Amino acid sequence: MNFSIHPSPAVLALFLALGLAEAAAADEGQRASSVPLAPKYRQECAACHLPYPPALLPAAAWRGILAGLPDHYGTDASLDAASTRELSAWLDAHAGTGKRARERPPEDRITRSAWFIRKHDEVPARTWKLPAVNSAAHCGACHPQAEQGDFDEHRVRLPR
Repeated sequence: MNFSIHPSPAVLALFLALGLAEAAAADEGQRASSVPLAPKYRQECAACHLPYPPALLPAAAWRGILAGLPDHYGTDASLDAASTRELSAWLDAHAGTGKRARERPPEDRITRSAWFIRKHDEVPARTWKLPAVNSAAHCGACHPQAEQGDFDEHRVRLPR
């Protein structure tokens, strides 16, 4: 017997849309890790913590973070006006625009964004409390390539 399947145009359109959505998500993930860090960002921000890829937050969140530098999550990270303008321009240019950045997360925290919570929902609560982790913001504890902007879930190593 010879069977041939001829999907309807609607089914073909659905598969095309799903493929485009998957490609867009992959492109957004690639974009998050492919933006070379601005020297000022590396100097001022990455000196104290992981250089979070700018595509992980929308521009409004980055603007909020820069406005709050005098009390940056409990630390005075104030910068001069010229440095703040330079960082603001760079972060605006490279901020997230895809599904990860649809909304500004509470307190402008990546770890409180809907996508972060969804991607980490299988992580046991005790893992976040391990001394090697200590915080959801310590990405490098589980993502060995986080410094390079690589958060591939296939390379995750949960500390014991």
